Amino acid sequence: MIEFKKISEFPKGTLYNQLIDAYSFDENCMLRWGAMWKEYDDFFYENLETIADKYGFITVVDDVAVGHITWDPRNSPEYVLIGHNCIISNYKGKGYGKIQIQEAIRRIKTNDVKKIIVTTNEITLPAQKNYESVGFQRINKRKNNDFPFAGDYIDYEINLK
Repeated sequence: MIEFKKISEFPKGTLYNQLIDAYSFDENCMLRWGAMWKEYDDFFYENLETIADKYGFITVVDDVAVGHITWDPRNSPEYVLIGHNCIISNYKGKGYGKIQIQEAIRRIKTNDVKKIIVTTNEITLPAQKNYESVGFQRINKRKNNDFPFAGDYIDYEINLK
């Protein structure tokens, strides 16, 4: 059974550890992004009621936290930015990523938002396919000078109106 639970129901470090696992396919990810993931986890756990539980959730399958997604609503109603969206390794390829993004879209739509924007990298081909499978359109490809190992940035959006 799949459920979507509040981030506050899980201990600090959950988001960070899920990202480590989800990106374990390339050690460069942890080396380059690990500190940012830690800051992200710290931020959400320092703002549980005002941000984390309103703008994200953890996906749970049979009592196992298998992934999470968060979003930034500060540009609403024009658009919302998807932040991290991950599924841990043992649960990838089973459709949970698609279900997770569909639930996020459903929740974001309730706030009368015009569109959702997300950026990923060339290294994450499954993420690209996942976004496209739920209706996101690729709108731009940008050079990634910050983290070249991950390939270029790929920007997607989905119009909700």
